[in-house]
Amino acid sequence: MASSSKANLAEQDEGEEAEEIEHFNDFTLASSWERFISEIEATCRQWLADGPKRLLEKGAVHLDSSDNIYKVKSELKNAAKIYSMEYYFEISGKIADWNCTLHDLQLCFGVKEFLVISPQSASGVVLDAPEATKLLSAVSIALANCSSLWPAFVPVHDPSRKAFIGIQNMGTIFTRRFEADRIGSQVPIKFMHLEGLYELFVSKFAYCMSDHSMHLFRVHLLMKLTYQTLSNDEDNYDDIQEADTENAESETSPGCGNPNRKHWDDDCPWNEWYSAEDPVMRFDLVVTWSEKVVESSLEMAEMENASPHEAEKWILAPNLYPNLDSSKGDRIGFASQLHLLVNALEMSFEAPFIEDFVSVENPGSDNLESTMVIPPPTVLDRVLKDLFLEDPQLPDFAKDEHKSSRAIKGAPVESLFAQFCLHSLWFGNCNIRAIAVLWIEFVQEIRWHWEESQPLPKIPANGSIDLATCLINQKLQMLAICIGKKRELNEEFEDCIGTKDDASANMEKMQEVNKVGDESSSFHARSQAFDEKRDSLLTPEGFKGSKTVESKFSANAQDVHSADKSTLDSIRRGSAGPVGSMKLLKLCQSLHAPFTQSAPLMTEDMHEERLRAIETFGFSFNFSAQLERETLSSDMSAFKAANPGAVFEDFIRWYSPRDWENDESEAKGPSTDLTEGMNVDWPPQGRLSRRMSESGNFWRKIWDEAPILPASEQKPLLDPNREGEKILHYLETMQPHQLLEQMVCSAFRASADTLNQTNYGSLKEMDTKMDQLYLTMASTLRPLQVNLLSNTSDTIEDLQRLCVVFEHVEKLLILAASLHRRFRQVPRISEAIFSNYYNFYLPTMGIGLADVDTQKEFDMKLQPSQNERQVVSNMFTPPTANQSWRKVLSMGNHLNGHEPILREIIFSMHDNASDNHYASSSHRDYQQDTETYRMYTCGTSNDLRVALSIISYD
Repeated sequence: MASSSKANLAEQDEGEEAEEIEHFNDFTLASSWERFISEIEATCRQWLADGPKRLLEKGAVHLDSSDNIYKVKSELKNAAKIYSMEYYFEISGKIADWNCTLHDLQLCFGVKEFLVISPQSASGVVLDAPEATKLLSAVSIALANCSSLWPAFVPVHDPSRKAFIGIQNMGTIFTRRFEADRIGSQVPIKFMHLEGLYELFVSKFAYCMSDHSMHLFRVHLLMKLTYQTLSNDEDNYDDIQEADTENAESETSPGCGNPNRKHWDDDCPWNEWYSAEDPVMRFDLVVTWSEKVVESSLEMAEMENASPHEAEKWILAPNLYPNLDSSKGDRIGFASQLHLLVNALEMSFEAPFIEDFVSVENPGSDNLESTMVIPPPTVLDRVLKDLFLEDPQLPDFAKDEHKSSRAIKGAPVESLFAQFCLHSLWFGNCNIRAIAVLWIEFVQEIRWHWEESQPLPKIPANGSIDLATCLINQKLQMLAICIGKKRELNEEFEDCIGTKDDASANMEKMQEVNKVGDESSSFHARSQAFDEKRDSLLTPEGFKGSKTVESKFSANAQDVHSADKSTLDSIRRGSAGPVGSMKLLKLCQSLHAPFTQSAPLMTEDMHEERLRAIETFGFSFNFSAQLERETLSSDMSAFKAANPGAVFEDFIRWYSPRDWENDESEAKGPSTDLTEGMNVDWPPQGRLSRRMSESGNFWRKIWDEAPILPASEQKPLLDPNREGEKILHYLETMQPHQLLEQMVCSAFRASADTLNQTNYGSLKEMDTKMDQLYLTMASTLRPLQVNLLSNTSDTIEDLQRLCVVFEHVEKLLILAASLHRRFRQVPRISEAIFSNYYNFYLPTMGIGLADVDTQKEFDMKLQPSQNERQVVSNMFTPPTANQSWRKVLSMGNHLNGHEPILREIIFSMHDNASDNHYASSSHRDYQQDTETYRMYTCGTSNDLRVALSIISYD
């Protein structure tokens, strides 16, 4: 018995162990589908527990297409397939408006946060319908176990159809189901119009109504239309077609274009040098109607004929070209060419002469020939003709000049050398060989003008030299003056020949002219051709009067009476008039101011040569007189001719009043009125200053040697032949780097001055950037202005960075000009768009354009006011005949003949849950208005997408 009982107990224990093992096997033998649901549930519970803030800390990914949507991702495995489940959520609790950037599923179904589960495959969609249904059921069960109300979606069908199916547990006996699909072509004509779309929506629920034929359904409707202006390519389509034949014929003639074709920047200042691509590709106009309740298809037909001006809200969005924010090497402008000019400057140190870059005997010519191309002679001739084309009216060199432009030591934009620099930017792609060829031909053309005494174009021959410009421009200004004086010599010679019929008389006149020419080619100018003294001593304000008292000048009566009586009878020559009541010291006659020659003009290098001479020999009174010997001698000769019998002291009283010391009564200073306090007593009292009284004074020596000649009979202080040849020698023998340094300064200044002429309205940000650009150029180009550049200098890198800054400003300015042209009548819009883009673009302006993040796109939406709508509407110009046949108008709501490129409509049906036959009396929490049906349509006449959501009873 004992043994049998023990055996029974052993069998019982074994049975209990077997039951325990069998219970464990039940769990491990769960189907893969159940484990898949359990894995989905665990993931969803974890996301629910974390919440949006915690998910952000764990690395939720922000969507680029939206400002407020994030997602987290988890991989799930079911059998041999791997699925990806993504949870999309928002941070703010505010419901986003459909004018904002929404996720595609948010827009289609009106949801806020949702799940998307899809297979990890090439297509990313579930192609098998049973698999899609089973997958959606698994997610639905998992969400129900979590008590989650998240909607879940599964992508199905072909990816191009953007089709989805979805489900959402409403927490009650209701379940919302989703379905979306797309027709990519051959949209039925019925669905091209609002009436057909309305009937499509009604058909989704009218079948369940017993009185649907008599019932007026209150359908809520929201509509948004998107219009798009024609891009530049589309707008110029007709011109391109018409120009094809002309372009084919003009291929044999370089530089010819279609003169009838209109480009957007034809009247912009930079258009003379290059044509810029319009940075504004097009504008999108989104027109939104407020929610309406429609009860019949007839109302939909009326709404299709409504004007967009009747819409509640307009949203304008500029669409800029993607490469506006980046440098892809395909943008041509001043900045790109200036960069090439800086490269040419760097190469200019490789040879001592300009001709070395052209000569084939140069050791580095093989490398130059392989990389640098010289344009054909026809292009060279066209450039030279444009440079030396005579303009009867000189341009205004100071017109539209920036206040900081003169801080850059270059040439004015309209001057001859500045135009040469601008042409060089586009000649042969601005390589050093092309620049050398153009410069050699340019100097040869200047020599021809000199030898033929032809005036230089684009150079004012006003007798002045602007020392604030570069040295080459100063030389050209002086050469223009020399040519003018040389022409006067030739005219005088011809006049002399024409007045003599006798051959001998002609010969004598020619000998006289030749004799004058041998004496440094002087000429006799009329007294009216001479300017007054540069120190304004001849003007009434410059006259110095003194009171007449008893003279302390030591003069014997014998000296006075010994004056040659013939002097009194001498003819006064070259007088500009008496100087107040001043009298000569030895003769009781009025002191006359003479006409004098203008001081000889000097360029910057001539001034520097004088300064170096002073530094070498030291500054002294006599040395200063030696430097001014020719001018002093000329003035003294003219003074003697205008004042016969005058002495050296008379000249000092007029020329340098500080060196004439009056007595105490006159030491009080000159009177403001030239005649006030003046006395006609004679002789005046006073004496020379100490420096003028010293023995061996150089001024007195010059006075003694100066002949009595009026200015009209003197040899000119400026020898045009000598100075002209010196200038040409400088231009022909200057070193390449000296030329390129001045070209760089002038090219930057001329390019900036050209852009500164652009009319972009009152954009304060643009004004600030232009001011900063000029200041940056002045500081960066300063080493080039003082000849501190070398081939190892860091200035080249600074110039390259300056080119980057210039390109940033140039792009902003072209955008500002484009916006101003469109919104000239409503500047608020252009200012708002430019300010927004400026803030978007500003962070990239401190770095190179190659480092700009091109992934981030400019996105802005602006709401025009009622007064601004007409200007916005005018941008949609009526299509031409050629454009009309290319576009078949199949939709309504036209704007100036343009149909919307996209039409979005949200239909919705609201029912009271208590009135619905699905409702139950036990669910009193849902006795409210519920959106039972919703349909979103999006598309055009050739493309239609429909998304439907329906609440059904489980």
